[in-house]
Amino acid sequence: MPFFAYKARNARGELLNGVLEGVDSSAIADQLLSTGVTPVEIQLTKKPTTGKESNLFTRLFEEKVAPMDVQLFSRQMYTLLKSGVPIFRGMAGLQESAINKAFAKVLQDLRESLDAGRELSASMRRHPQVFSAFYVSMVRVGEMTGRLDEIFLRLFNHLEFERDMRERIRTALRYPSFVLAAMLIAMVVINIFVIPAFAQVYAGFKAELPLMTKVLIASSNFTIHYWPLLLVGTAGAFFAFNLYVGTPAGRYRWDKTKLRLPLAGVIIKKGTLARFARSFALASRSGVPIVQGLSVVAQVVDNAYISGRIEQMRDGVERGESVLRTAVTTGVFTPIVLQMIAVGEETGEIDDLMEEIAGMYEREVDYEVKTLSAKIEPILLVGLGVLVLVLALGIFLPIWDLGKVAISK
Repeated sequence: MPFFAYKARNARGELLNGVLEGVDSSAIADQLLSTGVTPVEIQLTKKPTTGKESNLFTRLFEEKVAPMDVQLFSRQMYTLLKSGVPIFRGMAGLQESAINKAFAKVLQDLRESLDAGRELSASMRRHPQVFSAFYVSMVRVGEMTGRLDEIFLRLFNHLEFERDMRERIRTALRYPSFVLAAMLIAMVVINIFVIPAFAQVYAGFKAELPLMTKVLIASSNFTIHYWPLLLVGTAGAFFAFNLYVGTPAGRYRWDKTKLRLPLAGVIIKKGTLARFARSFALASRSGVPIVQGLSVVAQVVDNAYISGRIEQMRDGVERGESVLRTAVTTGVFTPIVLQMIAVGEETGEIDDLMEEIAGMYEREVDYEVKTLSAKIEPILLVGLGVLVLVLALGIFLPIWDLGKVAISK
């Protein structure tokens, strides 16, 4: 997604500068407003400002802030604040004990911002690559309600859930990706090494070859003679795809297509909706208004299509419609989930029901992951069978025909 440089003023009237990543300027404005900051100017920029330039070598090999660093930071902040340690002193201790040097620099900047009189949420907003809009909004709620320690504990549990969900989806997609890559490598090896050897043997027959054999030999010759073109074409297609997905329209279409992929699409969709439900439950339980909570959660789900549907829900709620009605119009929730939303809205316990929905989606993802091997095995067997059949017909049929001619003589 593109980056936007902004100028905004907080509740004290102080001018704040920074860079945020979002779909468009309206999304950036929603992020700022959701954290209690009024945007003054928002402009498109090429990259986030870091305060100093670094060469390509430094950017490639510099240490990055990992999600686990933020997760552990949340748990440590909860413990420190719960124990009554002042936030500035606690931040200094965390900076000294930080193993990740990049995160230590972030903590140092947070300390300097706090020392300058800024709020913690405003200081975190200066690092959008480390602290998400949802994270900053939750910290802002903690500052306003005086329950910052409780918010950090909930954020720790939320980040743990997200990490676990990402690992499950990654595990589910690992096996089919490995098998497809192995089949592709096998086809390349056969085209470059196996088929040319048989082609030399067939050339001595001086006989008419079957159609399948001609196709395999032609494919092998094309691969051998034009492999640089194939390599450049593959690399070009890869970079073109990344550039397309980097645009808002491309990202939206690709995220929508991912949800329709056979087998994997169901897992991705349920995992994404589980993240939405868990995030919305956390925001609602922390006292965030529904409209503001939906605005923030839309930036968390990591899927532009689902994010658009959540923003559609927010617009409907803002117009005075019920959460149930807006959820129905999105077309992404199952009837049982809609029924649970209806009950939660009627009883005023929508945060608890959203937590149940997240748990239900999580269990369904577990089931889909466990049964993925059984579902994909027949497809792989059919694919391997077709590959073996083509090779057998194309490579061994001429030898079989030659043997019959020799026997007849």
